[in-house]
Amino acid sequence: MPKILVTECMQEISSFNPLPSGYENFRIERGEELTAQRGRNTAIGGALSVFETPGIDVIPTYGARAGSAGLLSAEGWARLSRELLDAVASRIEDADGIYVSLHGAMGADGELDPEGALLTEIRRLAGDDIPIVASLDLHGILTDRMLRQVDGVAIYHTYPHVDFADTGARAARLLLRLMGGGVRPTTARVTIPALVRGDELITKTGCYGELIGECRRLEAEGVALAAGIMIGNPFTDVPELCSQFIVTTDGDEARAREEAERLAREFWPLRFRMQGKLLPLARAIGQARTIEGPVIFTDAADATSSGATGDSNVILKALREAGYPKRVLAQIVDPRAAAAAHEAGVGATIDVTLGGFHDAKRFAPMPLRATVRLLSDGKARLETMRQPLDAGPTAVLTVENMTIVVLSRTVSLFDRAMYYANGLDPRDFDLIVVKSPHTEHHMYDAWAARNFNIDAPGATSANLRSLGHTICARPMFPLDEGVEFEPAAKLYTRRPGVDAAAA
Repeated sequence: MPKILVTECMQEISSFNPLPSGYENFRIERGEELTAQRGRNTAIGGALSVFETPGIDVIPTYGARAGSAGLLSAEGWARLSRELLDAVASRIEDADGIYVSLHGAMGADGELDPEGALLTEIRRLAGDDIPIVASLDLHGILTDRMLRQVDGVAIYHTYPHVDFADTGARAARLLLRLMGGGVRPTTARVTIPALVRGDELITKTGCYGELIGECRRLEAEGVALAAGIMIGNPFTDVPELCSQFIVTTDGDEARAREEAERLAREFWPLRFRMQGKLLPLARAIGQARTIEGPVIFTDAADATSSGATGDSNVILKALREAGYPKRVLAQIVDPRAAAAAHEAGVGATIDVTLGGFHDAKRFAPMPLRATVRLLSDGKARLETMRQPLDAGPTAVLTVENMTIVVLSRTVSLFDRAMYYANGLDPRDFDLIVVKSPHTEHHMYDAWAARNFNIDAPGATSANLRSLGHTICARPMFPLDEGVEFEPAAKLYTRRPGVDAAAA
């Protein structure tokens, strides 16, 4: 009976978030606790649906998941990596194959390639003969060091992401095929000096999705064991930040190189389209006044799911100063204001400051008088993944025509979970602030009259030149002018007893 070891480590960071994250940001699952993801739309859940069949023995070891945040502290990384590797080491002698669920856009103080560090040590523990397959978010940064350790990767094909489980299942099937023998995985990687953002990345409608369609076709036709396009997370400022194409074939180096270079050549001229189209805040407010039906103000610059602090009050300030008269619904992270509301109780009127709690250099705290409408423990579940959220003590405050959900902790806000959990339906309002670059279509865009992508400051602004990258390779589009590119694939082929050979 083949035995497959399973482990997970997932976090996405913004290097421009001034608030470090720590070990306490992670939800830890040890041993059999990992199997609680069974049936969920997660990579582990999808992998288990393939592995948990007769004739296969699953060895769950350790899982760590954290919401997007700032750079992981050195102490947090040391403890997290030690626990994961100790758990893997304790069972690795029993393993015939290894599946690792990763995000790819982690970053830690003193280790800017945490996933590469983990995979290197897992490979050392496993030896050269045991196949390792990893799954990755398309916003991850797949590094040379990572590719030298693994035999294959499976990459998300959708954005907004809905194929978590499907990606895990693809990774699981690839691992089983490699364990069956007779397969010589050969991976071609083409890195592209471009950072991209914006609506063209929505895979159902954008040009990015058309290119991913080619990757799907290569997999479906059997040309490739796996294929994907990783666009990185432009806010994770690390040495190998880029966009890249990955094509893995069964020993066909020429075809892997040909397809990766072809797709990269198609991608390059589209980089101009794949940029955020931002609207000045004053113009958006002026137009929102005249529109019948609800409008969305997308605050992608403060997207907690991309690694921002969530404490931007820029839109709320501007709406108040402009005298916008209609009903506004918003969310903000401010543990001090949430605590004041909990101390005062429902129905109380409180004088507080709102915003700028973590990122005061960008967002000056805004004084206001508010009524406490509702208090909660801040717990909810993501709509798509059904993973738990815990925003800590949470309050719903009303300020004139504004209803504001005030969270104590940063959690992902790419759906409606925290609104619903606090008794609020976005459809009941005229203007809804969404701290995410995109959401699934049915959540907002299907019923809103207009969605304005606001030009605002923040640690995840789509105005990439405003962020201040200092670590990623240069020149890099759009950070620099006159960037040139000619596709040139690097090949990786693992052989028993030999590290992944790169050409």
